[in-house]
This record gives sequence, structure tokens and C-alpha cells, in this order.
Amino acid sequence: MAKILIAEDEDSLRSFVSRALQMDGHEVDQAVDGAHGLDQLRSSGAYDLLLSDIRMPVMDGIELAHTAASEFPDMKILLMTGFAEQRERAENLAAVIVDVVPKPFSLPDIRNAVADALIR
Repeated sequence: MAKILIAEDEDSLRSFVSRALQMDGHEVDQAVDGAHGLDQLRSSGAYDLLLSDIRMPVMDGIELAHTAASEFPDMKILLMTGFAEQRERAENLAAVIVDVVPKPFSLPDIRNAVADALIR
């Protein structure tokens, strides 16, 4: 299956999504914010998908997506947000990201979004 990095500052959500994706057979690493996620990308560099929240401390998901896309152009990027204004900010990333998953989401929603992103 795929190697996925989840960048999400909310511990419970990050763990929930990680467990769900591991149940689907994916190898999952976790980052507590965008800066930590970028460090992990740079040290590993072999992720198939970056799943990132948009609103995070230190470095947000928009900045992470821009930087990750320029440094790892073959990696798919899927963003998550619970804020309408953040979703609007992501609209100009259409060439960089696969989609934006609205929060709150159900377990099937995130699993399907990840599966769809990986086959695009």
C-alpha cells in the first residue's frame, strides 16, 4: 500500500486518521504541525501522500503544500479543514493538491478521500 504522512495539530484526530489508514494497510507517519511535517518529508522523502490540516501553528498546511509540492513533485497532497475561509485559501492550490476534505468527516469519508487521492 502507500506511505502516508499526516500533518495535524489535533492529537486525537491525527491518531484517529492514522489508525484508520493503517487498518487499510498503509504505512503512516505523523507530524504535529507543518514545520515538523516538512522536516519529516525532507528526512524521508519517500511519501506517496501528504494529508495535512490547513490551520496549524508554526507552519500552516497551505505553506506546507506549496513547499512540499516544489520539493516533492510526484507526491500527492490532500488537505483537511473545518474552516470555510481556509478552504477558500486552498482554491488557488488546484495545480498542487488533489482535494480539500471538509471537517468534520466520518471514517469512510477520509478513507475514501485518501483512496481517491492515491489513484489520481
